[in-house]
Amino acid sequence: MAALLFHTSVPRPQHARPRPLSIFALALHSPAHLLAMALRFSANLSWLFPELPALPARLEAAARAGFEAVEAAWPEGCPAPALHAAAERAGLRVVLLNTPPGDKERGEMGLGAVPGRQDAFRQGLAAAVQYARAVGCPRIHLMAGRVPQGAERAAVAGEMEATFIENLRHAADVLAQEDMVGLVEPINSRITDPRYFLNTPHQAAAILEKVGRPNLRLQLDLFHCQIMDGNLSRNLESYLPLIGHIQIAQVPGRHEPDSPGELNFPYIFKLLESLGYTGYVGCEYAPKGDTIEGLGWLRSYWESKGMKPGGPRKATE
Repeated sequence: MAALLFHTSVPRPQHARPRPLSIFALALHSPAHLLAMALRFSANLSWLFPELPALPARLEAAARAGFEAVEAAWPEGCPAPALHAAAERAGLRVVLLNTPPGDKERGEMGLGAVPGRQDAFRQGLAAAVQYARAVGCPRIHLMAGRVPQGAERAAVAGEMEATFIENLRHAADVLAQEDMVGLVEPINSRITDPRYFLNTPHQAAAILEKVGRPNLRLQLDLFHCQIMDGNLSRNLESYLPLIGHIQIAQVPGRHEPDSPGELNFPYIFKLLESLGYTGYVGCEYAPKGDTIEGLGWLRSYWESKGMKPGGPRKATE
């Protein structure tokens, strides 16, 4: 990844069962030129394995599928010790969590840019940091939130940006004390959330530049980026120095990367490899059927890199 990559150190859980071989361990067995390019994928537990009701069970299912990392939205209803224990048993890392969405009855979806909700944002951030610390998670998505009901986006854009900048600077200071990274994610306002404030990578990059903190990065979900802007190759090349996390789903159905749609993921994966991206690629999509059966695209990718998918993964000859 580019020079701005923020390095974190998360201790490996003790007393965990042996996890699938990491890309680095596989370097002993596989051609170096293949492993140097291999992307790292994270299972989004808020989307994958919906047949399992609890996050710990989904995490363990992700481990059985061969993942070595997981992520989730705000893990409401799942105490941190339960998720941490599941991660220890499975030998996985939790690599990304969201801040709390706020008051769902009021239609809130994040508070970072919502005027008048600064205190609630800071309380939510403190809760997210406490949870992330307990599960060893180094990244937190700082959700921007929605344009208030009844307000015109253009009329409140300036106030919302100023609020977001204020809150992001506070968050950067808090996260720096924990050796954590804060992420901002543009969410498309054409299909998914018409009132979401942060909706393009250009807007996010401009705000990050104004905030000016090295531990705040761009979370680029290619599903949202394609819907709002397209031009993925140039956007990935342009924003790579800012990117701290990538998420994927096919467009427009938001299903598996190999489902019918607009995006050519084999090309995108090769592009990310050629750009030297070393962060995680989060699988944030709705499986069309059984999650495991729908992971054929990922098993094929692992096999193309000399890795045998499923646990424990080993290099193929």
